[in-house]
Amino acid sequence: MKVLIVKTSSMGDVIHTFPAVEDALRNRPDVTFDWCVEEPFAGIVALHPAIGTIHKVAVRRWRKRLFHGETWREMAGLRRALRACRYDLVIDAQGLLKSALVAIQAGAPIAGFDRATAREPSATLLYQSKYAVPRDLHAIERTRRLFGLALGYQPDLSTLESGIVPPAGNLPGIEGRAAFLLHGTSREDKKWPVEDWIETARGLADRHFTPVATWSNDAERKVAQAIAAAVPRTVLVPKSPLADIAAILGRSTLVIGADTGLTHLASAFGLPTVAIFLATEPGLTGPRAPLASTLLAPAGRKVAPAEVIAEAERLLGQRAISPTKGETKAR
Repeated sequence: MKVLIVKTSSMGDVIHTFPAVEDALRNRPDVTFDWCVEEPFAGIVALHPAIGTIHKVAVRRWRKRLFHGETWREMAGLRRALRACRYDLVIDAQGLLKSALVAIQAGAPIAGFDRATAREPSATLLYQSKYAVPRDLHAIERTRRLFGLALGYQPDLSTLESGIVPPAGNLPGIEGRAAFLLHGTSREDKKWPVEDWIETARGLADRHFTPVATWSNDAERKVAQAIAAAVPRTVLVPKSPLADIAAILGRSTLVIGADTGLTHLASAFGLPTVAIFLATEPGLTGPRAPLASTLLAPAGRKVAPAEVIAEAERLLGQRAISPTKGETKAR
């Protein structure tokens, strides 16, 4: 059975889909998977060894250039490529009208959430099979249940595996244990203050870690440089392709991150990961893995660097003994 997954964005949402793929591989060895994803995240999908063809879409870019001939040529090319693959089933794991419009290009039956549980009920008008999956479940569990209903099995929710493998690479200039500090995030209210990152990096260096920081824009570069200036042991990784950052991330000993896609990736790699949530509720979309823990800032208070380091040490100790399921802690 040949199945196309439509989960186009964002990075965290893509990563949350991998456990559903693992379930399906265990329960339906006759199924093969291809994936349709936004072009910036194609490298993330490629981390899973069971995914065959990766079809890139550019919905965000196409919307801005809707009346350009090149946009229509790209969309027509996607349609031809999808139809040529002759899929038996498309699973729209996103539940949006835009993802449903991508899904119908394959010319195959589409399975997705039902009208009551899809993120955008209008998307379900394009589905042939619709399944009720409660919206108050974590995104990972919702997707796992959807795949099970669409492919005819009951996922074992007592286990959680992503199946992804870090790309080949190394940690240039890094000695000993690397602690990757993922300070960059998309919203200002999600950002931990630079002085807290500096204090955390200093505490990690005192514990014989090598702090690692990178950036993807000028604002993040200034934060990374401020950390390195205050803590000379810090290794700065220049702005790099996502695959290169993933390779370094996957070989780190510890990851401390804001609410950002790379923090979800670290969690999916099975690394001890401390996520710092300041303005968003992690209950339905936060990192979830055996060695992932989320520190949630209550209203009017902050997450202190000492708390972050203590939680990191707890996870490292836990890893040395035996992994247990991650948890969310309010601070």
